Amino acid sequence: MNFEIWNARRTADAARWLAVHQAWAAREVFAHPSYVRLFAGEQDEPLAAYAETPSGFILYPFVLRPVTAPHLVSPGRPVFDITSPYGYGGAFHTGAGEVDAKEFWSAFDDFCRTRNVVSEFTRLGLFEDRRLPYPGQTRQKLNVVQDLRPPLERMWREFDHQIRKNINKAKRLGVQIEVDETGARLDDFLEIYYGTMDRRHAREGYYFPREFFQTIIQELPGQFVFFHALHDERVISTGLVLASAHTLYCFVGGTDRSAFDLRPNYLLTFEIFRWGQEHGKTHVVLGGGYEPDDGIFRYKRAFAPHGLVPYSAGTRIFDQRTYAHLVDAHQAQARRRLADWQPDPGFFPGYRQDLPPVPA
Repeated sequence: MNFEIWNARRTADAARWLAVHQAWAAREVFAHPSYVRLFAGEQDEPLAAYAETPSGFILYPFVLRPVTAPHLVSPGRPVFDITSPYGYGGAFHTGAGEVDAKEFWSAFDDFCRTRNVVSEFTRLGLFEDRRLPYPGQTRQKLNVVQDLRPPLERMWREFDHQIRKNINKAKRLGVQIEVDETGARLDDFLEIYYGTMDRRHAREGYYFPREFFQTIIQELPGQFVFFHALHDERVISTGLVLASAHTLYCFVGGTDRSAFDLRPNYLLTFEIFRWGQEHGKTHVVLGGGYEPDDGIFRYKRAFAPHGLVPYSAGTRIFDQRTYAHLVDAHQAQARRRLADWQPDPGFFPGYRQDLPPVPA
């Protein structure tokens, strides 16, 4: 197997990576080198493991991060861990078989040992036929996916009654949908997006800066679409959708609090379905919620009651002894700040869980 590691910050590697991506029938947006770069900090490395197989290729995008917090100094050598960019990832493939998968993961594990990788966390793609089976542990929850292949009329009948009622209300009150494939209304989008994050008390990681969206607009042409709901020529609800060749992914967005009674987000979501169908897409991934079965999840499920799809996060520990040392050091640091602090047993890797605030 011809196994390589590409770095999206190296010109030659990025060019080869991009060429493979552009020639790939699926063109998964989460595997684009520019997308992976968005989630790599200054000290991180935006990488992809690539292997050619007799029937195609395997492409695994990931971010290699140094473990650098002062209280997490590992004895003897610097250590790293792996995460995937926000969204859906894992090792994508075109026709790889069981033998190819085994050989690929063996070569990838050799790379991890060479680079002193302690652990790996990766968000796996929803469509099993497009990704390589993951060799580590997986934890599942449900995402909502709308199949766009049935007629639009059938989708409409399957919506929850309240969904149909709110779409009709938005239309009756004059809400209109504008499709923006250039980012022309970025300022309007950001105002509503940040306002929505504030209202939901979202975690810091969801506050993507303006430069993040500008990079998507400049470097991912054809792989994003903004949808805006307008009333009296003013944007009142908005959403950024990422686009692969076959799939749309609802990414981030929001609604102006003052426009809730107009129900614009219901019409906006319906028009995403319509647009996707008209442009030959087969699925729209609505995603999940912040918590299992919270209001956001129930809202999405009401659009696609039969579209619940398992979503998995994959985890591996390559160096159990070092991992345990880092977790112990992290928990000790947390308890120095807050004596009765208790870790979240489901958080991985345990040494990157948020620490309590520094005492005043």
